[in-house]
Amino acid sequence: MAKYFITGIGTGIGKTLISAILTEKLKADYWKPIQSGDLETSDSKTIASLISNEKTIIHQESYRLTQPLSPHLSAKLDGITIDLNQIVIPETENNLIIEGAGGLMVPLNENELMVDLIQKLDAEVILVSQNYLGSINHTLLSINLLNQHNIKIKGIIFNGDENLETERFILKYAKIEKLGYVPSLVKIDKQQVLLAGEDILL
Repeated sequence: MAKYFITGIGTGIGKTLISAILTEKLKADYWKPIQSGDLETSDSKTIASLISNEKTIIHQESYRLTQPLSPHLSAKLDGITIDLNQIVIPETENNLIIEGAGGLMVPLNENELMVDLIQKLDAEVILVSQNYLGSINHTLLSINLLNQHNIKIKGIIFNGDENLETERFILKYAKIEKLGYVPSLVKIDKQQVLLAGEDILL
């Protein structure tokens, strides 16, 4: 069983879309440990609407926080504290896609960050990068942090507008494998998710 933790170089750069593509491609199970806000249209529900295979199981979140804020603040407003010991990987014999919230340095409580959760879960990371001015810096900082924590990186997926020079430099400097590129999708549906997975090397 492979465990892939999908994290990104920031917020709103396509983690859920990439998670849907990988979940469908691998017919893997899906798990979002921490959902912060948007409970009626959660990432788990989005994944369910974008996959078409009958093997995937979408596992219950460990924390469902009501406010669309940083997990530590959303939890505080909900009157709870996120405890990493309470976040346990679901039992499954299938491959598992785990989607993070925000980027690596997102605080989960007063002392722990998203990167600490990744380390605890002992999952390989697939890093999602989106090409924009400053993305080289954000991507390399993310890779450097993962390396500092001795977290294995499976590879990187670029999405959005293509910038071959940006991608070339990141791959050369970081010595990281490119798993694929997902272009901006005008319409995101089950068919597009299925097709996008064909170009992912995984």
